[in-house]
This record gives sequence, C-alpha cells and structure tokens, in this order.
Amino acid sequence: MTDRLVIIGAGQAGFALAAKLRALKDTRPITLIGAEDVAPYQRPPLSKKYLLGEMAFDRLLFRAEHWYVDNDVDLRLSTWAEQIKPDSKQVLLQDGSVLDYGTLALATGSTPRRLPAAIGGDLEGVYVARDKRDADLLADEMRPGRRVLIIGGGYIGLEAAAVARHRGLEVTVIEMADRILQRVAAKETADIMRRIHETHDVVIREKTGLKHLVGKDGRVVGAALSDGSVIDIDFAVVGIGVAPNDQLAKEAGLEVANGIVVDEFARTSDPAIFAAGDCAALPWQGGRIRLESVQNAVDQAEAAAAVIAGGSEPYTPKPWFWSDQYDVKLQIAGFNLGYDETLLRPGTREGAHSVWYFREGQLIAVDAINDAKAYVTGKKLLESGTNPDKSILADPSADLKSLLG
Repeated sequence: MTDRLVIIGAGQAGFALAAKLRALKDTRPITLIGAEDVAPYQRPPLSKKYLLGEMAFDRLLFRAEHWYVDNDVDLRLSTWAEQIKPDSKQVLLQDGSVLDYGTLALATGSTPRRLPAAIGGDLEGVYVARDKRDADLLADEMRPGRRVLIIGGGYIGLEAAAVARHRGLEVTVIEMADRILQRVAAKETADIMRRIHETHDVVIREKTGLKHLVGKDGRVVGAALSDGSVIDIDFAVVGIGVAPNDQLAKEAGLEVANGIVVDEFARTSDPAIFAAGDCAALPWQGGRIRLESVQNAVDQAEAAAAVIAGGSEPYTPKPWFWSDQYDVKLQIAGFNLGYDETLLRPGTREGAHSVWYFREGQLIAVDAINDAKAYVTGKKLLESGTNPDKSILADPSADLKSLLG
C-alpha cells in the first residue's frame, strides 16, 4: 500500500494541484507525469508574446526545475500513461514501468481537433496551436509577406490572426458558420471583433467552409473553399476546437461524457481518482459543462488538492476568460450558455464596449472589450448574485458603480 499521489498531465491543472498540496503542507509523495520534454509552463503566452519573440521560454516556466526536487515532486518528463488499473491502483507507463498510487489525479487536458487526412490535414505546413512545439513550428513559418489561412473563427483562430498580422503576414480567416465566434459569443461581440480585425486588414470570410487543402510535393500550397474559390497559401492554422483527453479514463472504466465526469469535489466515479481542468466534465446549474480556461484549471485543481489533503469544500465554478488580440483585451465574466437576451453598452473610453448576457431576465455573463470597469462590475454582480438594473446598463452616462449598491 502507498499514499503516493500520481498526477497524469503536467499542464496548468497538474502543476496547480501539486503546488497547492505542498502549500497546504501535505507531505505525501507526488509523481507528476508530463509527455513533453520541458518542465510545466504557461500556455497562453505561447501563442502571443512567445510566438512574437517578446518573451523567452524560461519566463513561461511555473517554477525553476530545482523547485520539484526541493518540494519532493518526482517530475517525469517525456513519458505518458498507457493504462490505469483501478483495482490494483497502478498506472502503466509507455516505457513499461509501473507506478503504484494511493490517489490518482487526471489532468490530461484536451487536444486540438485536426483536419482529416482525406482533405489535406496531414500535409506539411498545416498546424494547430497548443504547445511549445506547435509555437516553435509556427514561429518559423510566420515571416513577413507570407500568406496564412486560418480555419475557424473562434478565439484561437482570431488570436492567431492577430499575431500573424503583427508579424506582417497576409491573413485570411474562414468560418463555416454564419459568423465568427458563433459558438462562444453574441453577435454584438462578434461584430466588434470583426471590425477590429478588418481594420488590421485581415480578410474574414464567413459562411465559408474548407472543401480541401491543395498540396504540392507533400506541402500545402492552396485551399479549395466551399464557395468554389481556390486561394494560394503558404501555410494553414487549424482552430476548430478541442476534444477532452478522456480515453485513458474511459478505458479504465471511469464514467465519461464529453470529458471525465466528476462531482463537486472533483472526484470521478472511482473515489480514489480525481480529475481537473479541460478534461473534466463538472456539475453546473443542474447539468454538466467543461470549462476550457486557465482559471478553471487552476481553481478546480486547487480545490481538488484541498479535498485530497482532507478538506471537504465543494468547488463552485466562477468562470472568467480573456483573449488578447492586437491592443484589444477581451475579458469575459460568467458563462453565457443559454442566453436569450443581450445588451450592448458603450464604454467611457473610445473603443470600449461591453455586452451583457441574460437568461430569463437574470444576468449570466459579460463580455468587456477594452472596458475593465464593465468587467470588474459584471464579475462582482455575478459573484454576489445581484441582478443589475437594465435601465442603468442601457444608459452610457450612468455610473456602473451604482449597480453595486
């Protein structure tokens, strides 16, 4: 028998769980398993400041490598789990070694969806943006004057477009839905972000899908689009969403439903196994959601750590997200799932806006575009459960502070 905690996945959630346990003075042995060959690091700057050459990689590391030794965290890099055996409480690694555990935590994250090989997804020059290797490959491709096709008009695609324009590339974004950000934001937010990108000379083609990529000598050179046009490109970035890495859990007999199903304590259907971050499907307002954000990965992992250390506090998600594009900061408080009404409010500064989401009259989320005051106010209202007076929201001259009482 062992009290060892094994954490599968050395991303944001996996590291946060280990660090929180040590902060709580929990002394059990911890083994942290990471598939990459580098110590755990922040991902959001990869596709922005790191890709732009404005931030060295060592500044992205959560901790220097000696931290793991100093804190008795056995960090195993360039390795991954191939099987979980819950009955014997063992994890089998790809190199044939076996780890015994007392408690297991799954922080396996998610994987970007790729294009099928049948339409050119396996051609050289077709990328996703997820980890350091992806960022390094993209940095080599992003040279002034080159032409990039970005497939998908969600936040990942639009952030990639902003970086590519910053580096002097010609950028085309295609989105097969009626508009960009259709799955994640209201039309008002999409309209504002579209104008910003068009001001920076990004070509956005909505209601336009990809028929297939065109290859030459194994490398992408063009794209045939659903409207019948064919465009020449030098490379492509695919931003069509992610899938939770829940296969390992499924094969171990854990409950899985678009993610690893957990309760309010981050426990899976096996009480000795926890899950946190992008891979976890957690309780939310009578249903289940996956929250693909750094904030949730950290908060849920730290809540799980507290339970593993002997606590009994449930995790209550308080979602917030952000996206940096050019000099625009989009901050999102809440989760707009099922909204049936929106209210657009101009900010007090030029270029500032906020979009307020309601469901059955109740505030559920706020998008703030270069409007920190609206973001902070909306976040406080959501956390306190206070419903704002819409007449004040609709009046640009009214002070948002009055909504807080």
